[in-house]
Amino acid sequence: MSNTTRKQRTITEEITLKGVGLHTGENVTMKFLPAPINHGYKFKRVDVEGEPIIEADANYVVNTQRGTNIEKNGVKIQTSEHVLAAFVGMEIDNVLIELDSSEPPIMDGSSKFFVEALEAAGAEEQDAECDEYIVKEVITYRDDSTGSEITVIPSTEYQVTTMVDFGTKILGTQNATLETISDFKTEIADARTFSFLHELEALLENGLIKGGDLNNAIVYVDKEISEATMKKLEKAFDKKKLSVKPNGILDNLTLHQPNEAARHKLLDVIGDLALTGTRIRGKVIANKPGHFVNTQFAQKLSKIIKQEKRNNVPSYDLNKPPLMDVVQIMEKLPHRPPFLLVDQILELSETHVVGLKNVTMNEPFFVGHFPGAPVMPGVLQLEAMAQTGGILVLNTVPDPENYLTYLLKIDKVRYKQQVVPGDTLVFKLDLMSPIRRGLCQMHAKAYTNGKLASEAEIMAQIVKVK
Repeated sequence: MSNTTRKQRTITEEITLKGVGLHTGENVTMKFLPAPINHGYKFKRVDVEGEPIIEADANYVVNTQRGTNIEKNGVKIQTSEHVLAAFVGMEIDNVLIELDSSEPPIMDGSSKFFVEALEAAGAEEQDAECDEYIVKEVITYRDDSTGSEITVIPSTEYQVTTMVDFGTKILGTQNATLETISDFKTEIADARTFSFLHELEALLENGLIKGGDLNNAIVYVDKEISEATMKKLEKAFDKKKLSVKPNGILDNLTLHQPNEAARHKLLDVIGDLALTGTRIRGKVIANKPGHFVNTQFAQKLSKIIKQEKRNNVPSYDLNKPPLMDVVQIMEKLPHRPPFLLVDQILELSETHVVGLKNVTMNEPFFVGHFPGAPVMPGVLQLEAMAQTGGILVLNTVPDPENYLTYLLKIDKVRYKQQVVPGDTLVFKLDLMSPIRRGLCQMHAKAYTNGKLASEAEIMAQIVKVK
């Protein structure tokens, strides 16, 4: 995890939208309200006793049939993706969404009206930096039953590419790409939801899309329509006359873009991945995306993000001059090569220290420790962390050259990753309690390649040399 320089943002004032839920057919009043820092996206059901709040969280997804539906303690929010996509696209981090029904209004089947509402409400920066998950390695989820696959790779900003293949003559292979999130409003927001005729018939028979009409969904006609079916559709949509246009679309809707279907799939990906609860800096490549694979990937990504947050992997510019180089370290510590295991001190305060070691094949311990498959011994990782902690405790006395640091206790040791030649180890040690009478208790962690390599609780004491 890393903090960006961008501040968190919320809306300036409350704004209300009214409409009809696509699947429920119910009239809906939806309000966007300003929210405090670190609030994220939360839905509030004002029509339910107690006005429960449901966080936009991938772990609450219960159904992805014709939309992404979340549920907490028996309270549901249906078809959340178009609203969430608007928040991400307009870079709004904190907002409370009040609903008097289970489903946001479908509007025209896109995010356009939600984006316009957010613009009308205005945006303001908040006094906290925006958390962003920086993708450092390829992460993939694949659904073998459908061939759908979503991958995220490192990138300098949030980008999304969708590749869809519907396997029909009327709507074949389409691609869409969002190069930068600032283009969401102009490139993606007005892409409307769509359906094929055969899907539409099944939905009507099952009592779904009660709030649908021909202004909020593009209907691709992928088969011949009988007169009986056409009359059924005219009744369902309360239209006197329907027709199929030469481009294979029912009624008189005009496509906003030739690849509007792929753009809407991209909109859905952005909305569904908002359920991770964190901004993403990486390029998402979605092949045959759908709400199921989108939300499964969101759950996987959410777990990875939470794990990294727990590990609290620090990020440092290793190209900057260090606070202390190896010569200055030797002025503080009595250790000398080959047993000096700290090369640089990057940060030092009264409560923490950050050190660095470049692990090379020239380390003497590699001669005997798995020569054919060299691995830095865990005990030496602990020693390196202890030496780094020694800098912290010696910094409390005016004449550190007259003191020695002794290790008293090591507890709760865990090894998570192998450390091999070529790795750079970053040590971060934080005081667990104030230093008293030269006694220092620290929580120590060692990181390499953006992952936690080892950790322990270390107690040390400095003693004056007689």
